[in-house]
Amino acid sequence: MAAGIGRILIVAPSWIGDTLIAQPLLTLLKQRYVKARIDVLAPSWSAPLLARMAEVDRVIDNPFAHGEFNFSKRRALGKTLAREAYDQVYVLPNSWKSALLPFFASIPERIGYQGEARWGLLNSRHRLDKAAHPLLVQRYAALAGPLPAELPRPKLQSSPEQQLAARRALGLSEDARPVVFCPGAEYGPAKRWPIEHFAALARQVGAGGTAVWIVSSAKDKEVGEQIAHLSQGTALNLCGRSSLEQAVDLIASAKTVVSNDSGLMHVAAALDKPLIALYGSSSPEYTPPLSPHARILNRRLPCSPCFKRECPLGHFDCLQGLLPAQVFAELEAL
Repeated sequence: MAAGIGRILIVAPSWIGDTLIAQPLLTLLKQRYVKARIDVLAPSWSAPLLARMAEVDRVIDNPFAHGEFNFSKRRALGKTLAREAYDQVYVLPNSWKSALLPFFASIPERIGYQGEARWGLLNSRHRLDKAAHPLLVQRYAALAGPLPAELPRPKLQSSPEQQLAARRALGLSEDARPVVFCPGAEYGPAKRWPIEHFAALARQVGAGGTAVWIVSSAKDKEVGEQIAHLSQGTALNLCGRSSLEQAVDLIASAKTVVSNDSGLMHVAAALDKPLIALYGSSSPEYTPPLSPHARILNRRLPCSPCFKRECPLGHFDCLQGLLPAQVFAELEAL
């Protein structure tokens, strides 16, 4: 076993999309340390995705909410993790508090970017070179060493049996080959294609006899209802009805996926589905869908990407001006 590394811990990002973008790092570590065990410390909402990654041996629940500090609780969890005798830890979030657990766990090699003044907490600190590594996937993967000529891509597992079980559990047609819409975007409205555009696209897709399923979390249930209503019943709203695990299997069995820049967009990419990715305030030069089957639609206005949750100019033209007819044409091409 290379360098005697037997147990590795990954402190995962909080966002679902970033968790998938981190998977190539795990693949590189498995290639380098063939027999090593990789455990991932992650929020509970990411666990269903990590369970579908071949590189992950165990998911450990990270109980801390966004922004929660709780020094004593972090220290206690770190002491518990010390019993696992990890050889290495890769700390992917850049915050100071995210590096506390590995320090308290006394893991010999604590690897990550310098981030928020993490001297002492990390003993293998990398300095970020944004010019050399413009993509987030490159930045994560570079923690394992020099990048290969071609990075491995994220890959989620979904069997035909799992896909059938998800459809049966939700009372869906077992034979349909739907176009799946993913209208959610946890970050904010500036990443969301307008509801009326999704509805217009559903009517165009449905006119050809193809089913349209709307898949997202319970937070987007009302958005899904509005799309279904404006689509005149063409689209079926599954937002909040399906778990994340079921959403993975529904997307895996889809004909095509249309998605905002979101966690489910990265899910679709990791499942190698034909994908239309809609970009507004965010940048495909930073977090693109990592799939050769994805087509990115981005108006590239002078004001974008602004990386804001709300449109700072109030016109929302980066996505408002991306018309359903354009997206339909891309679907037809796929």
